Amino acid sequence: MTVNTLKAIANIATTPIGELRSFYTSRNRANNMGEALENYVKDAFAGTLNETNEQQRLMRLGQVFSYQGNQNNPPDLIIRADDAIEVKKIESAGAVLALNSSYPKAKLLSNSPMITAACRDCENWIEKDILYAVGVVQGNHLKKLFFVYGVDYAASAEIYERVKNVISDGVNTIPDAELAPTKELGRVNRVDPLGVTYLRIRGMWGIENPTRVFSYIHTPQNTDFEFTAIINFDKYASFPTADRTALERLSGVVISDVKIKTPDNPSVLKDAKMIAIVR
Repeated sequence: MTVNTLKAIANIATTPIGELRSFYTSRNRANNMGEALENYVKDAFAGTLNETNEQQRLMRLGQVFSYQGNQNNPPDLIIRADDAIEVKKIESAGAVLALNSSYPKAKLLSNSPMITAACRDCENWIEKDILYAVGVVQGNHLKKLFFVYGVDYAASAEIYERVKNVISDGVNTIPDAELAPTKELGRVNRVDPLGVTYLRIRGMWGIENPTRVFSYIHTPQNTDFEFTAIINFDKYASFPTADRTALERLSGVVISDVKIKTPDNPSVLKDAKMIAIVR
């Protein structure tokens, strides 16, 4: 059985869950809301939202995902021979996403220094589309969930690399500094006369959450749960016809044609689908 974003959306539409944390802690699957949200996204893609047998669930997850990552390096998930997924939890619709040392990705590249060896070696791959799954969690409830692909959300890597390189080059011009190789923006050793102090210079990237980024086409609803997905037309058309037809016919799912700004040049608009579930 194929797995993709449209099937995950259909699973979300047809399998409502009340209190997210209690749902997952009762099955010993999560200790906090961040873990609960990630498990919810996993189960939505794997079709295991109703699976009560943990062994069967784990076997299914292993079949669906070639990589289930760690908290410190993107991505959180890779679907076998398909997309990568990054799950982010925020606590209000106005909050920003903290990305820490990794800038937002339009695409996930296998040669990125920010991914782990396990991620790089999970498949034979060079580039993957990356889906951001952003959940607004209040108390034990998942109030909003927003899916958006990196190509519709983040600029090209060279935009961020240029800023990063200018800062790194500036650090390297510090006179009489003992610089050390690092994956961060810079590291200066032996700062003090004793030579026992060092300085790490780290990037702390952040990005506005999708609800705010796409406010020009999307108006948030004050409901118990709201799901929104923005998918550019080319990506949407790449999904199997049967999956597109099934989602378009599903009760409670509203699909609209919209035009979205291109991240590298907002003057250029591109066709996209906006998919909504409200309950």
